[in-house]
Amino acid sequence: MATEVLELDSAQLDEVIKADKALVIFYSKTCGPCKMLRFVLKDIAKDVDGVSIGEIDFDANKDATAKYKVESYPTLLLFKKGEEVKRVKGLQQKPKVLQMINEG
Repeated sequence: MATEVLELDSAQLDEVIKADKALVIFYSKTCGPCKMLRFVLKDIAKDVDGVSIGEIDFDANKDATAKYKVESYPTLLLFKKGEEVKRVKGLQQKPKVLQMINEG
């Protein structure tokens, strides 16, 4: 069971997404909706099995932002074994994020 949201840099991101399933938020420290969504992810991390959950600072990791073509924040990316399978932009509520994980 995931118990925490991992703070990632670009190199760590490339490793984490190799998991069976990984959910990553690209965020900015100055973004209000990002702060709310990060709180939602911390709540989800307590309850979800088999999913690595990470967060990466949009501004501090421009190489990852460019590599994954993230143009705005917050952006959630769902990966399966290194391949992006789903992407949503903007603030999402817990049921929507759980649906994204389950459908991915």
